[in-house]
Amino acid sequence: MPSLLLASSSPYRRQLLARLRLPFTCSSPDIDESRLPGESATHLVKRLAQQKAQALAGDHPDHLIIGSDQVAVLGDEVLGKPHDFERALAQLSAASGQSVSFLTGLAVLNTRTGQCQVDCVPFTVHMRELDTDTLQRYLHAEQPYDCAGSFKAEGLGVMLFRSTEGPDATSLVGLPLIRLVDMLTQEGVSIP
Repeated sequence: MPSLLLASSSPYRRQLLARLRLPFTCSSPDIDESRLPGESATHLVKRLAQQKAQALAGDHPDHLIIGSDQVAVLGDEVLGKPHDFERALAQLSAASGQSVSFLTGLAVLNTRTGQCQVDCVPFTVHMRELDTDTLQRYLHAEQPYDCAGSFKAEGLGVMLFRSTEGPDATSLVGLPLIRLVDMLTQEGVSIP
């Protein structure tokens, strides 16, 4: 079996992949994550997941490289990582009482064969009506500035939700394990 490599420096994705109890290593690819003019959010996350995997292929022969990318979509707007308090507050204020779609692109590249499986897993979060004081307390407590849409579903972010819907709750955290197991199985990987 080829070695597994997670093309990410995200601690959230590492924790998720560790649930499968497979040995893996991590390496962070250096790619331009800018959205192309007119590019749909679905195409963006699929393209970036594949590029992350391909960026590491030359240095990792005989590997299965897992790439993943996520964006949050509110209406027609793609919400990226806020990086600071003000942007996070603006994102969450706009999302209050709304539905936010999280699109997670997933790629598994077999560097031995060159085959690359790519997919997008959607997940929708229906937000509570939230006042500014609640959002500010949440942001100070959680500081989700490196998370698409400004919240950590694996932490206090669940307090912001009214309900959720989607095929795989782990996709909300950034690595859809149900779909990943399908892809790894296609590559002959046995999950314990």
